[in-house]
Amino acid sequence: MKQHFPRRHFLALCTAITALAVTGSAWSQAFPSKPIRWVVVAPAGSSLDVIARAMQDKLRDLLGQPVVIDNRAGAGGTLGTNEVAKSAPDGHTWVMSFNGPLAYAPFLYAKLPYNPARDLQAVVLTTSQPNLIAVHAGFPANNMAELVQVLKANPGKYNFASVGNGSSSHLTMEYVKALTGTFAVHIPFNGGPPAALSTSGGDTQILATVPTGITPQISAGRMKAIAVTGKQRYALTPNVPTVSESGVKELQGFEAIAWNGVLVAAGTPRPIVDRINSAINAAMNDPQVKERLKAAGLDAAGGTPEQFSKLIADESAKWEPVIKRTGAKLD
Repeated sequence: MKQHFPRRHFLALCTAITALAVTGSAWSQAFPSKPIRWVVVAPAGSSLDVIARAMQDKLRDLLGQPVVIDNRAGAGGTLGTNEVAKSAPDGHTWVMSFNGPLAYAPFLYAKLPYNPARDLQAVVLTTSQPNLIAVHAGFPANNMAELVQVLKANPGKYNFASVGNGSSSHLTMEYVKALTGTFAVHIPFNGGPPAALSTSGGDTQILATVPTGITPQISAGRMKAIAVTGKQRYALTPNVPTVSESGVKELQGFEAIAWNGVLVAAGTPRPIVDRINSAINAAMNDPQVKERLKAAGLDAAGGTPEQFSKLIADESAKWEPVIKRTGAKLD
């Protein structure tokens, strides 16, 4: 027997769909209605801070509201990331976070206070680059093969710094240790500047971090570049070989990339997410912003929320077995 959909029900459905469309448009047009708080999970002077401040004025012009940067470093970036995960889903609170709190933390902490996939909405990838493994100028190794030999011969004698527990800086060296059967003591710092200062001063001997954080120390002769952790050489340091080029059998195919991006609380209306995404993409393509990022050795990435979400999911899947293999735990 053929059933008919009552006309009144059909009209009601059409009205509801129209209302949703109008509501979504109204959300987008009304946003932002107050200053935006941009939580950066690293200290002033860090690469994350440089990215946010390079775009700050342009975003203010594009969105018509002040963008206030709030540096909330601590707990390997999970402190600030958790704040935004628990914030109101209205688009007025953003977080500039990175692989540590987003892809590694679920496997490093027994009780992480947020779930990246459930509690956060990816907006846009900002930059992506390899790490640079460097050592203090007086360290008795000039390449990756010699570094592995020194660590094998002196288990526990040397310390490696990182920009924070659970960061790409930390896990890059943990991965090297696990693959080569070597041991060095991890000394975490609250961001890149103090980690670089420690290694350039000799208090720690090894550091893996984004090249922009340590190229000044290398140029000044206080540190030596050993290897980059991407699959190809890095444009900023073209004479530095990749880890894979070291000739160390256990390190063939090695890759550890540092990346970062902007997220908001889950449940933020999609029109607002799209508005933020559009503004940040536009800011990153602004000639003055691009020049400021280039001066810091950074190339803007950009893209869609879906592309950033996929990167986070793919990196989580890649690093879960790595983290379990290293046995690294942060609580």
